[in-house]
Amino acid sequence: MASVGLVLAAGHRISPWQRQGESRVQPSETGSSSNAAANPEDLALAAACQRGDLHAYEQLFRQQGARMKNLARNLLSSPSDAEDAVQETFLKVQRGINSFRGQSSFVTWTFRILVNTCHDMRRRRVRRKEDVVDDASENSKLLESRAPGAHPSLRLALERAIATLTQHQRDVFLLYEVEGFRHAEIASMLEITETASKNTLFYAKKNLREMLAPPRGSQLGGAE
Repeated sequence: MASVGLVLAAGHRISPWQRQGESRVQPSETGSSSNAAANPEDLALAAACQRGDLHAYEQLFRQQGARMKNLARNLLSSPSDAEDAVQETFLKVQRGINSFRGQSSFVTWTFRILVNTCHDMRRRRVRRKEDVVDDASENSKLLESRAPGAHPSLRLALERAIATLTQHQRDVFLLYEVEGFRHAEIASMLEITETASKNTLFYAKKNLREMLAPPRGSQLGGAE
């Protein structure tokens, strides 16, 4: 388990894992003290979408579709549900495009809608009392694409540990460590401050290290 310390070290992004979440972040663009600024290309893409340019939506999908599906798989633990969530997100983006005001990046705004959509889908599954299948083999395929050297037992231990984090810690941990968003972007998505995002990540990593630490004395192996 010595590699766990390296996996969770500050500044290193790690591989995708299954996570669970229940809360919803609001689609408004206010509420964060540090919104991620939009660049000119991002604003141009948003403006084209607001004009109803279907090619702009196709461009958004080409640029972010794979990343969106990956996040949705981690949030929902189901590739088929992830596909549905991304499709539903794009419909919501089209319907609500005129509410985008450029106070955060268009990509951040889109991912905020995706997170909300995934949380809503999870709540609907719970209300229907559906059993959520923990498909370890599917998650392993996702992990191998980002961390081919990780041992399967370590990946499974990490997945289980992440599932025990608070929902807020899982949100920040996955968005930062797995999907590679900056704290400013996460702050805008979850409507918190950058400081809160950084603190939450710190405690999430701390909790994971404690859960994944080997039992006392196990480092000695079988030595007498």
